[in-house]
Amino acid sequence: MMAHLKDVPMFFVDKPYVSDFLKRTLRDNDIPVVGTPAAAQMDLYPGTKIISESDTIKMLREPGHPPIYTNSENAIGWISENLPFSSLPGKIELFKNKLKFRELIKPLFPDFYFRGGSLEDLSRLSLNNLPTPFIIKPAVGFMSMGVYMVSGSEEWVETLKAIAREIAEVETLYPESVLDTGTFIIEQCIEGEEFAIDAYFDSEGEAVVLNILKHVFASAADVSDRVYISSKEIIEKNLADFTDFANNIGRLADVKNFPVHIELRRDSDGILQPIEVNPMRFGGWCTTADLTYHAYGFNPYLYYYEQKRPDWPELLQGKEGKSYGIVVLDNSTGVDIADIRSFDYEGLLTRFRKPLELRKIDFREYPVFGFLFTETDKDNFAELKEILESDLKEFIC
Repeated sequence: MMAHLKDVPMFFVDKPYVSDFLKRTLRDNDIPVVGTPAAAQMDLYPGTKIISESDTIKMLREPGHPPIYTNSENAIGWISENLPFSSLPGKIELFKNKLKFRELIKPLFPDFYFRGGSLEDLSRLSLNNLPTPFIIKPAVGFMSMGVYMVSGSEEWVETLKAIAREIAEVETLYPESVLDTGTFIIEQCIEGEEFAIDAYFDSEGEAVVLNILKHVFASAADVSDRVYISSKEIIEKNLADFTDFANNIGRLADVKNFPVHIELRRDSDGILQPIEVNPMRFGGWCTTADLTYHAYGFNPYLYYYEQKRPDWPELLQGKEGKSYGIVVLDNSTGVDIADIRSFDYEGLLTRFRKPLELRKIDFREYPVFGFLFTETDKDNFAELKEILESDLKEFIC
């Protein structure tokens, strides 16, 4: 079996979430899944091919080991602990640690300001020496946890208090390899429209873009993850530039057989600036890859597994005037979880003309009520704008 699997990608599955779509993909395509203790808890479908941890390590010791995909950055801890002989932990760290990532891409963006340190150290800095407005966030982070924009001294004081409160609430939810609040990074604000990309670097190190989503914000000060949209227009306008952009970063990092979720901005002059590159996965919580299937009819997990490239001209036929959205139902209510009895999911669905999939999440375990995938016609964008601006209080009781 080991010889048969030598060049076949292996998947890791871990908390917080594995979608039914990914579970079916793994089982129906006989994709090998590493049998970690975490995988045993994820209710994979009977018939899923499982490889033992010991066999996995043996295979990965061989030259030209197979590509790896993780649905969750929680699996990075296993990789770091069990594959120290491999170049993989170092490659992951280049991207996962935002300070190391900024150092990596400094040749491409020599004038970009950033500075790292503990929260205590950074709190002593004078704002006179910082490029306000700026962003502060954990050097190793996930989603928008601990991410704040600071424009002035009063806001800086309040931000430090808010970060301390948020750390106390979320630092036990994820392993240190996913969220490490020991080191933070301050960096200049990146202006322009924000996008997210699912992609992978193939066996030759060439970037293959699997989807492009625009991150929609409620205001200039908004740093939340509430709404992302993908469309024919977004992909056609940005595909060539974003592929070149990913290739430039991939060459600096020298990565091959490597999946990524890239966040970047395009300013008014068309210049691209990276926000971050998340290694070894597509969008978290099985969101962006699953939406891609809903929207365009191909399976990104399978495309990575088989090293296939999307035929975008063919896939985008008939998609004119439609947007495909991810709505992240984070707990923005301001109400303590202990005081929330339930969330009105049915009421939420009535606000959308064509919901594609609703995922309910245990909001007592994670600070999110769920995720909603939608199809929205161009003339009905108001439904996304409404949920973007909502604090969701109307749906709780």
